[in-house]
Amino acid sequence: MFCENCGTPVRDDHNFCRNCGHPVKHPPAAPPPPAPVLQSAPPPASASPGVHFAPAPAPPPPARPRAAAGRCNWCGAAVDSSQSSCPQCGAALELPPEVSNGGWTEVPARKDMAKLQMGHSSCQIEGLYVPVADVNLAAGDSVYFTHHVLLWKDPQVNITTMPMKGAWKRMFAGLPLIMTQAEGPGRVAFSKDDPGELIPVPLQPGQSVDVREHMLLAATASVAYDWFQTGIWFETQNGNDTETHYPVGRYMDRFTAAQTPGLLLLHAGGNVFVRTLLPHQTILVKPTALVFKDPTVQMHLHFEHPAGIFTMWRPWANRYLWLRLSGPGRVAIQSVFARIEGESRTMTRWSSATSVRW
Repeated sequence: MFCENCGTPVRDDHNFCRNCGHPVKHPPAAPPPPAPVLQSAPPPASASPGVHFAPAPAPPPPARPRAAAGRCNWCGAAVDSSQSSCPQCGAALELPPEVSNGGWTEVPARKDMAKLQMGHSSCQIEGLYVPVADVNLAAGDSVYFTHHVLLWKDPQVNITTMPMKGAWKRMFAGLPLIMTQAEGPGRVAFSKDDPGELIPVPLQPGQSVDVREHMLLAATASVAYDWFQTGIWFETQNGNDTETHYPVGRYMDRFTAAQTPGLLLLHAGGNVFVRTLLPHQTILVKPTALVFKDPTVQMHLHFEHPAGIFTMWRPWANRYLWLRLSGPGRVAIQSVFARIEGESRTMTRWSSATSVRW
């Protein structure tokens, strides 16, 4: 723009001419454009004048379908379809259990690094050939075990002894006089140093299980430990020497969950198979193949040998020695078992037994 008095160019933001000082007249500012008027949709024909309707709310997102509930085939814990393994025993849930023609069920497979929940603590099963139980103990939680299965531990894990009752009887029977106990917080791992399977056996309050000697790997502190005489024995004679043999061991361990659930970790050789016997149903197994049984399952010796043999062949005839198990209840056996000491010798006496000659 220019000054009306002298014609000197003047900036738009100046009020006076810089050459002659004449006031500068600015043109009037243009009015702002009118704001757009928003037109609402006409109300329904049945609505009264002056009534305003709020916009309809957005539809809620569709609800996620709930996972189907079910039970673990091994321990009976509640599981759902979102889980690939049981949180209580680590059993794989993708496939149904396979049952052989003989009625035996193989212990469910567990993935390498399967994780088990034990209250505030947890246990991870590592490895398949010689499995390791890697236990992460929460503060105040503890597990007990025999000292020779300890593989490694964190320095802060406290190790103490747990004395056992009947020390003299246990010593004469070759059983450990004390159990070792590990208390958290921290990690501790156990291994049997043998190829085989690691079997988690969850126990509900009031539930017990009888386990053959030297099968225990570890147990939570909520599981009570006791032992009893098996009553399974036979005597052999060599000249004037008499020897007593115990095919399933002189004693068996009994583990019981008293007030709260507990977890029992067992180690068996080879593969483990389980069968549930009906009332009065019986089965013959190798005594050294037994892993565990329910307390309701009864057991005694059973002999089978040819009939009409000479006295000099009697040792050979008595080598067919079995353990007869009678239901109801579960029975677990291992595919790796040792030969029974003394079964081929001359037997003079034995505990309650049945026999068959063929």
